[in-house]
Amino acid sequence: MSEAPILFKIKGNIAQITLNRPDNRNSMDDETMPAFSEAVNRVKEDKELRCLIITGSGSSFCAGADFKSDIFDNKGRLPHQILMDAYGPFLALDKLEMPIIAAMNGHAIGGGFGLALMCDIRIANQHSKYGANFARLGLHAGMAVSYLLPMIVGLPRANELLFTGRLITGKDAAEIGLANYALKGDQVLEKAWELAEEIATSAPVAVKMIKQAIYRGIRWDPRTAAETDSLYQSRTFEMEDAKEGISALLENRKPVFRGR
Repeated sequence: MSEAPILFKIKGNIAQITLNRPDNRNSMDDETMPAFSEAVNRVKEDKELRCLIITGSGSSFCAGADFKSDIFDNKGRLPHQILMDAYGPFLALDKLEMPIIAAMNGHAIGGGFGLALMCDIRIANQHSKYGANFARLGLHAGMAVSYLLPMIVGLPRANELLFTGRLITGKDAAEIGLANYALKGDQVLEKAWELAEEIATSAPVAVKMIKQAIYRGIRWDPRTAAETDSLYQSRTFEMEDAKEGISALLENRKPVFRGR
């Protein structure tokens, strides 16, 4: 029997969700995403929880979409709705009242990077790679990354990272404010638990209200942004450049884009 794609545990009043497909870099597929959604619902329903940690197994946090899986199968849906359904479980984090910590034990790329951006606090592995490489795949950014990244690091830095599709190290991520800390890989989860336990000692209702006030104040709306992203991204999926970019990724070669 294969291992569960998502691991879930509660210790005291802190929950931990672990993406558990290490052989596929914890990528998003048709088994992982429903299991992740179920775990998020468990967190939402447990009124005793004061903090959530999200992490990954192995050397990756989340490598984004698994293009070999059935996650993007049509099943009678419109193209943009396929993408919204795929990203939906990650976007559902927006409905959680307690603080969420991304313990980014390893690489977080594409949609996996978007998952990290949906969290309130990020702890990076100083040597791992992080970023939205959509443009290098011939794709428009997905999962509200084009909205989330500028909100977190500012417009000029976000522009540079999104236009180039460049990946940066955890050390660089901390220097530009993308991550709160950049640590050795084996220290990332430990630090996440340390922070979660510190948060859990604060008054839980006050913390929830503070989080709500913060995000209302900046007009935080990743779901609407994701809907816009899905419209643009679904269009680029139909283009020759996307087919070339994805093929190049799977074949481990440099893509040749022709603007069509």
